[in-house]
Amino acid sequence: MTSYAVLGPGGVGGLLAAVLAKHGHEVTCIAREETASWLQATGISLRSSLFGDWVVPIDAVATLDRPVDACFVAVKATALTDSLTRIPREAVGDALVVPFLNGVDHVALLRERYDPARVLPGVIHVESTRVSTGVIEHGSGFARISLASDSAPVERIDGVAGDLAAAGFEVIADSDETTILWNKLSFLATAALLTARYRATMGLVRTQHRDELQATAREVAAVSGACGGPGDAEHILGMFEGFNADGKTSMLRDLEAGRQMELDAIGGAVLRAAQAHGIPVPTVRALVAALAA
Repeated sequence: MTSYAVLGPGGVGGLLAAVLAKHGHEVTCIAREETASWLQATGISLRSSLFGDWVVPIDAVATLDRPVDACFVAVKATALTDSLTRIPREAVGDALVVPFLNGVDHVALLRERYDPARVLPGVIHVESTRVSTGVIEHGSGFARISLASDSAPVERIDGVAGDLAAAGFEVIADSDETTILWNKLSFLATAALLTARYRATMGLVRTQHRDELQATAREVAAVSGACGGPGDAEHILGMFEGFNADGKTSMLRDLEAGRQMELDAIGGAVLRAAQAHGIPVPTVRALVAALAA
């Protein structure tokens, strides 16, 4: 049995916490005081076509106060800096720090705060939403996780990957961090910017904004390739086609709910990389400007 901490029990963090706890691991959620108290009293309720519908008891605290084997960081990029005060370096110790955030810039920040050799970048492909405190709806029929195989001791990576796979996640742990981070960001920037810009589902973007979709994918793929990541626009478009027509991105959900969007972590990251490599990205720039306004 492995002990895990989960910083940010929202759509992604709540899903990870619930499924791992259901499979017998020690899981501690770390959240704001009122959220931690609620979770401690009620547990996490999961609704998922993949994992099932059930409620699992969960331990929850406002600040990490116990040793763990690994800590998943699953807060929004907009809340990362403030949230890290809840997992002090001395409490994290030699635990693996595994971020599942959108974008690429968070990895450097985490390596400044914690032992760089213990930061294991990961990405998760999933549609999962916290509909209320402690209630998680996992809407996609998949939950895919990639872990950077070049970023931590192999035995530690294998342990986390094995626990996640045994719990029902599809896990890949054989790619470098640049590849997995830009593979996720390439798709997400294309999907999130377009769905949020037009307040449209994936299906509507595919049918009503096809030309802009293709232009965005080409620009983002060029930036990704220049950064050392995947550079195939057709791969991005293929991933887009694979989503349900009524699917929504987290950026669109944040916009609809009046929450702060992860615009800088997603669109801003692409623009900064494009500028650094001298790559023109007029479509992406226009989308970011429209959403910023």
